[in-house]
Amino acid sequence: MAPNRKETPKIFDAVEFNLQLKPCQRFTLDNGVPVYAVDAGAEDVLMVELVFKAGNWYEDKNIVAATTNFMLKNGTKHKNAFSINEHFDFYGAYLNRTCYHETAAITLHTLSKHLSALLPVVTEILTESVFLEDELAIYKQNQKQRLEVSLKKCDFVANRLIDEYVYGFHHPYGRYTSTLDYDQLEREELIAFYKQYYTQGNCMVFVAGKLPANIQEQLNNAFGSLPLNHTAQREVQYNTQPADDKKYHIVNDPNGVQGAIRMATPFPNRHHPDFAKVQVLNNIFGGFFGSRLMSNIREDKGYTYGIHSYIQNHVHTCAWMISTEAGREVCDATIEETYKEMDILRNEPVDAAELDLVRNYMIGSLLGDLDGPFQIIARWKSYILNGLDEKYFYNSINTIKTVTAEELQETAKKYLNPAEFYELVVV
Repeated sequence: MAPNRKETPKIFDAVEFNLQLKPCQRFTLDNGVPVYAVDAGAEDVLMVELVFKAGNWYEDKNIVAATTNFMLKNGTKHKNAFSINEHFDFYGAYLNRTCYHETAAITLHTLSKHLSALLPVVTEILTESVFLEDELAIYKQNQKQRLEVSLKKCDFVANRLIDEYVYGFHHPYGRYTSTLDYDQLEREELIAFYKQYYTQGNCMVFVAGKLPANIQEQLNNAFGSLPLNHTAQREVQYNTQPADDKKYHIVNDPNGVQGAIRMATPFPNRHHPDFAKVQVLNNIFGGFFGSRLMSNIREDKGYTYGIHSYIQNHVHTCAWMISTEAGREVCDATIEETYKEMDILRNEPVDAAELDLVRNYMIGSLLGDLDGPFQIIARWKSYILNGLDEKYFYNSINTIKTVTAEELQETAKKYLNPAEFYELVVV
């Protein structure tokens, strides 16, 4: 039946949609490595991601984890760095590696039909990487030059220091790199870390896209005989050692016209019962373009091009962070206005229209985040690595749709207290 063009289609609010998280298939390789799969999408492409417990949480010496991860593609016993990159380029594929605080990953994007030609090289990288001295020397030189350039930027310095204040320099979340760390890095340390946390590490696999019918067989052939299920790896514990002082003003560029502002307070992780409510409150406060911080500090005062608040994405303890760059002469005024917005949220309930706007924004964002197999598996990966399941997804949606203005005001009283925030200005 043809639509009636004379009738205006009904407009639905995002909160009226019934969002569903596509289920994740699960199976186990012969060596016990768990695989999480989302078979979806219209194009013949897929992603294979191997996630290891090999982040800087597990290193005994600074930057060993990140350097080991970076150099995985820089040569094996049978292929040099050029040959490895040329092999993946030939098939139009992309192999990336990333290192985070708790985990490190190797990620392959490829056409589904080329998977069998590429997985053996990934296996070779996991079992036969050699970490050549000349490759390491080039890496050190490049990283030191990059660091020297970055240290001239106020926002880079601010990001380093605020984490140190919140967690302590010896905590993985608060540690940062110096040129001396690169000078002291030894090849033998990389090889030892590689053997313990990759070749004989603790791994899980995430695959998504248009998966071939024999995906389990292909993954088993590539990784099923490797010792990648060492659950007995040490579980490292760190205590946060926050700074005693709460206010800091650092001069990084005496001639600069702009300052970087960071404000942060410790906050629990996703398992805390208030986490979902805080996500709603954060969006009202500073989490999107229509937030109160943006309306006040960008639109009304004109102090900045943008200001944002967010909860850090950590597995363990987190922090509620406010981040912006403002004119050097208005940095103090920006902080003052930020505290004013905290006071309003503590003392006045959010009106219904603003709350409805934020509800629809958050549900709409979720809709976009679930658009495609790679996005779906990314959400599943986040839940699995944080020890959560699909109940968390549906509970979060329920909180977004039902949390009241009174509950948000109580949450603001609990967490948006200026006295609890670290305050840093780098100019």
